[in-house]
Formats: sequence, structure tokens, C-alpha cells
Amino acid sequence: MKPKLMKQVLALRRAKSYRRAYNDAEFLSRPENRPIRLQLELLKPETVLAEHGVKTTVVVFGSARTMPLEESKARVEKLASALRRDRGNKDLKSRLAVARRLLRSAKYYEEARRFSALVARNGNIGSAHFITVTGGGPGIMEAANRGAWESGAKSIGLNITLPCEQGPNPYVSPEFCFRFHYFAIRKMHFVMRARALVAFPGGFGTMDELFEVLTLVQTGKKRHLPIVLMGRGYWKDIINFRNMAKWGYISYEDLDLFHFADTAEEAWEIIEKFYRENPQELE
Repeated sequence: MKPKLMKQVLALRRAKSYRRAYNDAEFLSRPENRPIRLQLELLKPETVLAEHGVKTTVVVFGSARTMPLEESKARVEKLASALRRDRGNKDLKSRLAVARRLLRSAKYYEEARRFSALVARNGNIGSAHFITVTGGGPGIMEAANRGAWESGAKSIGLNITLPCEQGPNPYVSPEFCFRFHYFAIRKMHFVMRARALVAFPGGFGTMDELFEVLTLVQTGKKRHLPIVLMGRGYWKDIINFRNMAKWGYISYEDLDLFHFADTAEEAWEIIEKFYRENPQELE
């Protein structure tokens, strides 16, 4: 082949149009290919988890802002020290007030950690083997993955790409560390294998995930499963479920869809009791 033609062939091989479609990230990122990306996000974790025989999970939701007690104390002290040097700083005052409120929630980090350790030790119920799954990020998610890791058990992390990058916590099992772009597909993976849900105190994200599961169970789109709200004081202060029933927007029977707990042991006992009484729900 003449040098001029060879040069042209090489240029063609480098052209965007010549890339294999499945290797062309730019092409796959086009808006009209969103359905393909949605399908891939659904398929990849599903394939990996099926290959590892993961069928039964307990989902742990909760705030990314909850820190271990010592870290939370250190943050309060750091802000208090900074405020002593700059007493007129309103931003520091506000941040210190928030840090002090979150310090009261540090106990939930340890409860989440102990809960997933209980799952690791006692998670064989009948023929089912429970494995902990979280959003894979910091806070309560980290605590739950950590409890499993410290017990020598595997756990799953369903991480999400956010504007302020949230990387995976170091306790997620590497083979089960997934990253999502779409919240909807991520939430599907939370629910598809879930046979129990424990929701720790949290904000918008926790509420979104909790109410999606409650709605799916209420409407019969998801089989009944134990739903545990960890921290009676928080949940009863934030949401008056009974008033929803009083106003007629849910039935009083819907109040039986969930339970309150304050300790890891209490939460796990609710789950075990549910499946002792309803073993068919694990089939």
C-alpha cells in the first residue's frame, strides 16, 4: 500500500466513528443512550451478585454525617477552639451548634457497627444467608460495612456519584463495591434482594429510601419484610406516622409495617422473630 494511503488508513483507525460502540465512552454518554446506561447499571451488579450467590440482604440506611464518637468529639473541640479565637464568627457558631447536635447521634455509629456484626455472626436463618448492604459511603454506611469487616464477613456497598464526590468507605468488600450514576437503579438494587431494612437517623436520602420501601410493601410490589426504625426518639420526633393515619392518608394497619428499636440487639431480634413466624417469606 502506498504511504499516502497507509497514512489515510491509520487516520481512519483513529477516527471516533471507528471505535467499537461498546468501547466508546463518549458515544455511550450521549443523552439518547440513557436507556443503555440504565440497563448496564442494572445488569452489572445483578450479574456479579448472582455469580457470588448473594440472594438475601439486610439493608442499612442512615446519615453520612454520623461520625464515630471520638471523631465527633474532636470536631466539636476543633470548632470550639476556633471560636474562642474568633468569638464574633457567626459561621463558626452555626457549625459548632450543628457539630454538638450531631455529637448526640454518634451513638448510632456504634449501634450500626454492632448490628452488622450481629448479622455476620447470626445471619443464617433457615437456608438463607443474610449479608449487609449499605450505600457504601461514610457515616452510618461506613459503620455497618465496618462491623461486617471486623467480623470477617463480606458486605456490599452501592456507592453513588455525587457533585461533591463521595468515595467508598474502606470496609466494603472489593468484589461487592459498586458505583452508580442513577439513584433509581441504585435503589432497585437495595430492594431486589432485601429481606430486612434498618433505617438509622438521617436526612433526605434516608427518608427517600425508607419511604420507597414502605410504599412498595404497602402496595404489594414488595413482599413483607421487617422494617426497623433505629432510634425511637428521632423517628417519633421527626415523623408523626399516627397522625398520617388520623388524617386518613394511611391506614392504621399500615403502622404495623415497621417497628422501632434503640439497640442493635433489639433490631436483630425483630428480624429473627419475623422469620421465625413467617419462614415462607424467605422462600
